[in-house]
Amino acid sequence: MKIKSIIVDDEKIARDVVANYLEKYCPVVEVIGQAQHIKEAVPMIQSLQPQLVFLDVEMPFGNAFDILEACEGIPFETIFITAYSEYSLKALNLSAAYYILKPIDITELVAAVNKVQLSLLKSDEFNRNKILLQNLRSKPELQQIALPTLHGFDIIKTASITRLQAKGNFTEVYFTDGSFKLICKFLKHFDELLDAPFIRIHRSYIVNSNFIKSYSKSAGGYVTLHDGTEIEVSTTYKEHLLKMMGV
Repeated sequence: MKIKSIIVDDEKIARDVVANYLEKYCPVVEVIGQAQHIKEAVPMIQSLQPQLVFLDVEMPFGNAFDILEACEGIPFETIFITAYSEYSLKALNLSAAYYILKPIDITELVAAVNKVQLSLLKSDEFNRNKILLQNLRSKPELQQIALPTLHGFDIIKTASITRLQAKGNFTEVYFTDGSFKLICKFLKHFDELLDAPFIRIHRSYIVNSNFIKSYSKSAGGYVTLHDGTEIEVSTTYKEHLLKMMGV
C-alpha cells in the first residue's frame, strides 16, 4: 500500500528534489500534493489527509511548528527537512521526530521513510508531533523526552530525571522514584540534547542540578544528590559546575 504524502517547502527546487528522490528511491511513497508555505499547506493537509508530510522547518508566513499546531487534530507522520539549527534539532530529538538535514542525503531519506513505513504498519500510536508541540509550548521544567525502548518509546518528563550515567554504548537514566532505564544511546547524545538544569560533571555523568544537595572540594571534588548518591566532579567540568551553581 502506498503512503500518501505531501511535500511542504518554500523552494520549488527543494520540493522537486524530494519528489524525484522519492520516486526513484522510495516507491512506497505517493506524493499527492506540494505546498510552498503555511497558507497552502494547512488547507491541503486538512483536505487531502496525508499519512506523511515532508516538512521544511523554516518558511515564509510561519514555520513547520505553526503548521503542526494548525493541523493538530489530524494524525500524520512527519519527516522534517531542515538546514542545521541547534534549537530545531534539540526540539526534534526530544520528541524522537524523524528529520533530514539539507542538503538531502539519499540514504537518510530512505532510512526515514522506512521508519515511517514500519510505524504505519505497526499502527504505532506514538505521536511525535504532539510531544514536539507540547515541548515548544511548555516551560523547561514541563518538557518531555522520548526514550527509546525495545518496543518503542517511553515519554518521560525531564524534570523527573535526576542523573544519567554512561555504560559503554548505553546510558542509564535515573528517576526521582529510584528506578532507572537502560537506553541505547551514548551519554554524548543526552549531553547535546538536555539544557539547564542538566549539567555534565564527569565524562560518565550528567546530573540534574535541581537534585544537587551539596558540593565538596575534598577528594578532588564531588557532588551529593538528595538521594545520597555521591558523584565525582572531574577537573574538566568543575569550573562550569561552580559557575552554574553561582559559586
